[in-house]
Amino acid sequence: MIQQMIREEQNSARELFIPQEDLAQEATTSMSAAAAKVVAESQVLTILQMFNRDFLYGQGRFDEYKDGLLLKWGDGYSRRHIWVSVEDSKLLFETSHLKQCNKPYCNGTHHVLTKDLYTNVDLINEELGDLFRHPVYEPSDD
Repeated sequence: MIQQMIREEQNSARELFIPQEDLAQEATTSMSAAAAKVVAESQVLTILQMFNRDFLYGQGRFDEYKDGLLLKWGDGYSRRHIWVSVEDSKLLFETSHLKQCNKPYCNGTHHVLTKDLYTNVDLINEELGDLFRHPVYEPSDD
């Protein structure tokens, strides 16, 4: 009900799902078993769902891919996202910076967390907090 009220107030024509023909070829409806296991162990999806519910009022959209998931929100020029992927049993967060930061698990474009790191809920919360404050902006098509 709140989602509908917000959409009406914003005069948004944006759908809450992506039509099949607009999905990227690598998009799927579910993660691979290996990726789902790492995402579940990290509790990152649960935390993102709470963020979507509490701060985005359910207006965010989740897309699952074979190797991860994407939370998108915003319209037009303000579209932002948090990209979480799994590679070699490691959890990767796409960052908004293009050079290595002071975190020891930063490779310049991603924060790469091993199992001992991604099972630390406090660290996951800290990472997601940073990503919420400094999300990755999608480039415009213009």
